[in-house]
Amino acid sequence: MTEKAHRAAVLGSPIAHSLSPVLHRAAYAAMGLDAWSYDAVECGEDGLAALLDGLGPEWAGLSLTMPLKRVALGLVDTVSDLAVNVGGANTIVLRDGRRHAGNTDVHGIVTALTEAGVKAPASALVLGGGATAASALVALAGLGLDEAVLAVRTPERAVGAVEVGERFGLTVRVVTLDRATAHLPADLVVSTLPGRAADPVAEPVAESGAALFDVVYAPWPTALAAAVGRAGGTVVSGFAMLLHQAVRQVTLMTGREDIPVEAMRAAGEAELDRRA
Repeated sequence: MTEKAHRAAVLGSPIAHSLSPVLHRAAYAAMGLDAWSYDAVECGEDGLAALLDGLGPEWAGLSLTMPLKRVALGLVDTVSDLAVNVGGANTIVLRDGRRHAGNTDVHGIVTALTEAGVKAPASALVLGGGATAASALVALAGLGLDEAVLAVRTPERAVGAVEVGERFGLTVRVVTLDRATAHLPADLVVSTLPGRAADPVAEPVAESGAALFDVVYAPWPTALAAAVGRAGGTVVSGFAMLLHQAVRQVTLMTGREDIPVEAMRAAGEAELDRRA
């Protein structure tokens, strides 16, 4: 009997750079899911509703990246409590004609940190105030933290992240980014800043002895990650988060628990090396 075909994809804009196809396809290959396919589809906010309406019964799930995580909440049949409280979904599971939205970003952050031995930080400084910072605050609350400092360029833009953190029991103190190093030392520094935006704090963070979770994964290492690494600190890259959120997505979409994490990790690292 021929195995029924299943389709999945990552949606977003821009999407060409996404590592998700590499990770999910590696999982399918290692799991023997020869009839499963996974693609990258360019899709903006205005196009998501029509795209969802056009999906056939062969579709099993979708990964969502920016700018779709928030708008997706209003286009599905059910939303997990976590996705509601975080304010965004990065996963839609399609089953029996219904759409179920969830969030695996928080799982990705928690697993990436605990895998690296960062299991119960007593203090944390988070750089940046966007959606990833909000997920990081939720992850920190899940690791038992009760207070965090959020350093942002424009405090007004961090209101959403602060509300998310407080929803999960965190007290969040907001400071401007130029005052971030005044809140060192901290057990953990989380940088959700893009590109080289964190370069100015690289040496102070390294000298403080903090562990670092830097959501950037390409180009790697960032100046911040390199400085912490040279100082002997623990460094967790954004690739680890991406990997583990994808692992959880594969479970949700396939219904299987035997996910080949190391095969996915090897495929992702090889692709990053190729791009470098």
